[in-house]
Amino acid sequence: MANRQELEITGVGHPQPFPHAVKIGNMVFTSGVDPIDPATGKVPEGIEEQSRILFQNIRTIMTQAGGSPANIGQVTLYMQDPVQRQAVNKYWIEMFPGEHDRPARKTLKFDFGAASGILVQAQFIAVV
Repeated sequence: MANRQELEITGVGHPQPFPHAVKIGNMVFTSGVDPIDPATGKVPEGIEEQSRILFQNIRTIMTQAGGSPANIGQVTLYMQDPVQRQAVNKYWIEMFPGEHDRPARKTLKFDFGAASGILVQAQFIAVV
């Protein structure tokens, strides 16, 4: 079995017994990447700011893995309200500007529960 390298986002703790992501060989697999602001440790209000922070956290994981967003092959987005995907798409296009050079993506409705404040989360697979 290959050795796992755990990847964590500094300032974004979570009480679960698993890491934000792992790198095995040249593959990167994530748990749910939350829109928690590393500077405050909190989930900001609103889909716009959560989307910005989410993509910042994705970039952080890829940098730790020795890659960049260009190495991401597949993304699954979980949204409280998929009708709000335009806010997410703004940062998606910013991260993946090439119209014919973007990862595969699936967007699913998911109830995070009102207490979490989370409106969007991502999970992805990359090759570095």
